[in-house]
Amino acid sequence: MRWAIAVLLFFGVLINYFDRTNISVAAGPMGKEFGLTPGEVGIVLSSFLWSYTLSQIPAGLLLDRIGMKWVLRVTTWIWAAACFLTAMASGTGLVLAARILLGVSEAAVFPGAMKVTGYWFPRAERGLSTAVFDSGQRLSNVIGTPLVALAVVELGWRGAFWTTGALSVVFALVFWFSYRDPKEAVRAGRLSQDEYDYIRDGGAQDEDVANPNPLANLGYVLRRRKVWGLSLGLGCAGYTAWLLLTWLPSYLQTALHTSMLRSGLFTAIPWLIAVVVEFLIPGWLVDHLIKRGRRETAVRKAVLIAGMVVALGIVGAAFTTNVTVALFWITVGTVGITLAFCVCNSLPALIAPEGSVGAVASVMNFVNTLFGLTAPIATGFLVQATGSFAPAFLVAGVIMAAGIVLFTVVLGPIEQIPAPPQLENA
Repeated sequence: MRWAIAVLLFFGVLINYFDRTNISVAAGPMGKEFGLTPGEVGIVLSSFLWSYTLSQIPAGLLLDRIGMKWVLRVTTWIWAAACFLTAMASGTGLVLAARILLGVSEAAVFPGAMKVTGYWFPRAERGLSTAVFDSGQRLSNVIGTPLVALAVVELGWRGAFWTTGALSVVFALVFWFSYRDPKEAVRAGRLSQDEYDYIRDGGAQDEDVANPNPLANLGYVLRRRKVWGLSLGLGCAGYTAWLLLTWLPSYLQTALHTSMLRSGLFTAIPWLIAVVVEFLIPGWLVDHLIKRGRRETAVRKAVLIAGMVVALGIVGAAFTTNVTVALFWITVGTVGITLAFCVCNSLPALIAPEGSVGAVASVMNFVNTLFGLTAPIATGFLVQATGSFAPAFLVAGVIMAAGIVLFTVVLGPIEQIPAPPQLENA
């Protein structure tokens, strides 16, 4: 049953990222229709992240208060509506409004997935379970980018948003009828007592732990150095990730002169390779080594820092105009970012005090998306000022180097933060 839950989370993240990245493929024809400059396109590409970033911490506190089930049951319908509104937009202002609504409604997905894995999986299976749901964002570029590119070619850029909105409606229905927390699943006869005992004995968090006072709990986790090391380090990786998520198709089309469909296919290549590596290393290998008795901190931090070092390969794309060479360096960088992200996304459920996974995950995601929000805008204006994507890749390399320092020096051991001595229940 626990792996069925992981697959459900995978599809949620997959469709979530269809909704987020469809605009990167549609940006070219949409920008032409509305007469946008590269800088203005960058603002449109980042608009989702404005509200997504500001909604992270409220979403995390809401998750800790009422749980994933009802939060996602409601918000999935809202994000489907946001896709449909984008398809009907008659101008840039309406596109911005729809993307801002999408950001609010999707804010709980990743903190919620991290919280759910904390309930449903023992510590020794967190690597693979995280890789399953986290791979949804990578495979969205393998499946979603070519799918959206095809929709743009066949149906126009608005057709891309009608398509992803319809997929969101399907997921909303499936999630409503299928997701339950572990104890509720036992009572409903969906989860055996043996599997439930295995999950709990392996270190899963208790879904019925007393709900903390949201603001006091947030203040407590914000004072933990470990939370800031994790959050700022992931933010450095997130800058480059969002540069690729929002600008890679346009980079391939404009700087390397590929067609719309070819750019969709070329965008898929780095992410497909990254998914394979994600399952092999932070997924299977990390869990395997921990089960064999290797120190959890040493294993997870080694993969985390190695991923950030490999991700520096993105700088190589600054020094070529050859499609094959550029894709090689982008693939190297994407693989490294994926290693770092997969390990980081498993950490809130490992380091957060009981009942506080949503708070820790939302702080991490807030900082990550704050960095990510700047990437599309900075890239757009760098391209507009220089006529080249090379400065954007160089800036990403400098930021990634800072992330290595944060993960090495500030994060510290990967162990659970002690619960606060006293937090009043609200």
